[in-house]
Amino acid sequence: MISELIKKKLATAALICSMAYLPIHANAWGMIGHRVVGEIADSYINAKTRKAIQAILGPESIAMSANWGDFIKSDSTYNYMYNWHFVNLPGGLDKQGVYNILEAEKSPSLYTKIPELIAVLKKASSTADEKKLALRMLIHIAGDLCQPMHVAHKEDLGGNRVSVLWFNEKSNLHRVWDEQLIEYQQLSYTEYAKAINHPSAVQLYNWRNTSLKDCIYESYLVCGKIYENTKPDSKLSYRYNFDWAETLNQQLLKGGIRLAKMLNDIYA
Repeated sequence: MISELIKKKLATAALICSMAYLPIHANAWGMIGHRVVGEIADSYINAKTRKAIQAILGPESIAMSANWGDFIKSDSTYNYMYNWHFVNLPGGLDKQGVYNILEAEKSPSLYTKIPELIAVLKKASSTADEKKLALRMLIHIAGDLCQPMHVAHKEDLGGNRVSVLWFNEKSNLHRVWDEQLIEYQQLSYTEYAKAINHPSAVQLYNWRNTSLKDCIYESYLVCGKIYENTKPDSKLSYRYNFDWAETLNQQLLKGGIRLAKMLNDIYA
């Protein structure tokens, strides 16, 4: 009896210790969401781009590579990449206000790292390892770019401190948008990508011709609506999915189309 009690206490202690090392900002889109973005991007890359990507990643697909940026968070060697996944923006800004903050951004962030990763991939003298890391991270961060809670408020850690209930389960606003809304659709990443990959010609043109700053501003506008319509301690369930599933799907679709555009431009 005593040994069993000790075992339970040790297990509890181990759980608490492991939780202490979890990242404050959750993984953007979760595994399924990032793979949806990668799978959609794969359907829009041209033959030259595909050949260049295969030379770097080998048999690893864009969709399967898309989660590498979160997987390596388990290795402290890559802790320096933590800030690459998001850019903090206060609420209530107009378009120029967002631009001003981005243009003044000097520290590593989603906004500053995307051009740097693209530059590494374009540079002829970059090593094979440098290119592989840059490509994996670009694929991942391009997904983060369209996750609205990754341009959210610093004071609540991108929605991580906004407590909500998701079908009576304790959660937070960031986690709902990273994983729970997506998982609620009950689709594999290939099924999900196939279901939503039907952009209009106008959408394709507009999304392919949007600057990085405007991509962030678009996500910022969605983020503002999410904050406005999801108060702390809200009980979220069927209605929340009904109200937001279309927005969620459009953000995932944008992410895939814009990632493909970035990749095609690199290897043009």
